[in-house]
Amino acid sequence: MKEAGFYEKLTDKKVRCFLCNHRCLIPEGKRGICGVRENRNGVLYSLVYGRLISQHIDPIEKKPFFHFFPGSTAYSIATVGCNFKCDFCQNYEISQIVRDHQQILGEETPPKEIIARALRYNCQSISYTYTEPTIAYEYYKEIMRLAKENGLYNNFVTNGYMTEEMLKDASGYLDAANVDLKSFNNEFYKKICGARLEPILEALKIMKKMNIWLEVTTLLIPGLNDSEEEMRKCAEFVLSLSKDTPWHISRFYPHYRMRHISPTPLTLLEKARNIGLALGLRYVYTGNVPGDEGENTYCYNCREVVIRRYGFEILEYNINNSCCKFCKTSIVGVGL
Repeated sequence: MKEAGFYEKLTDKKVRCFLCNHRCLIPEGKRGICGVRENRNGVLYSLVYGRLISQHIDPIEKKPFFHFFPGSTAYSIATVGCNFKCDFCQNYEISQIVRDHQQILGEETPPKEIIARALRYNCQSISYTYTEPTIAYEYYKEIMRLAKENGLYNNFVTNGYMTEEMLKDASGYLDAANVDLKSFNNEFYKKICGARLEPILEALKIMKKMNIWLEVTTLLIPGLNDSEEEMRKCAEFVLSLSKDTPWHISRFYPHYRMRHISPTPLTLLEKARNIGLALGLRYVYTGNVPGDEGENTYCYNCREVVIRRYGFEILEYNINNSCCKFCKTSIVGVGL
């Protein structure tokens, strides 16, 4: 166990955590909403420091990042737990194990060992993924610090519920984030995720100002967040960040507590992608549909394919010095 950061001590041995935007008030002997930060005698502890539940070498495209060192691999790690309770979570076995089974599992893994493994397997970056990285920030910050010292990059795959305090602390360490914009409806967030929409929008704006490379993902769930109005609102917000911000629209498949809902029709994915492109977004992608044309990166100027993909594999790469090989237009991203 390690004493947590980002909390203040209050009267009666209570503490206020401000790592994420739940800003939990935690009485002595209790845990926050994430289930992995516990108040013991008026001191807040992280219960997952140094305890990995998952570690893999993944294509960066799996995160998904399409404009952040495309074609590279990321050493991908996770601890248990999450500060959301999404009914459609695809990694619920590890993200919800604390909530559903009151278990905190993981293999003791010091930060320096993660860096050694990433370097051994020629990974370009460390990806903090599978579960919400914010709740293990004390552990991950040490890994990020060592990563930068060893020429590695850091990226979060996140629900975006971290506080401004945490983001400012991560300045200089966090290079990129793929943020889930799960819906543009606060009621969806309250009912399905146990959270609020506005803090996520604010976190995205803050990350943009901090020059963290951003990509945004929306999982399109039939009947819940797939109206034309909501798709348009999501696209308009992404556009407000930048017309060069990639927007990934992913196909839903039945998972966890939403096994009764059918997969997203391909026509809906195409409709959402067309809405984004029509509004002026330059890079709109469809996800979980291997072979779809929406997996490719197109030059917004000449419309040629500059990166052709199948699933997580790059089949064709037509970018030279971050420019389209055909018309020399700049293709925005990191490591292109």
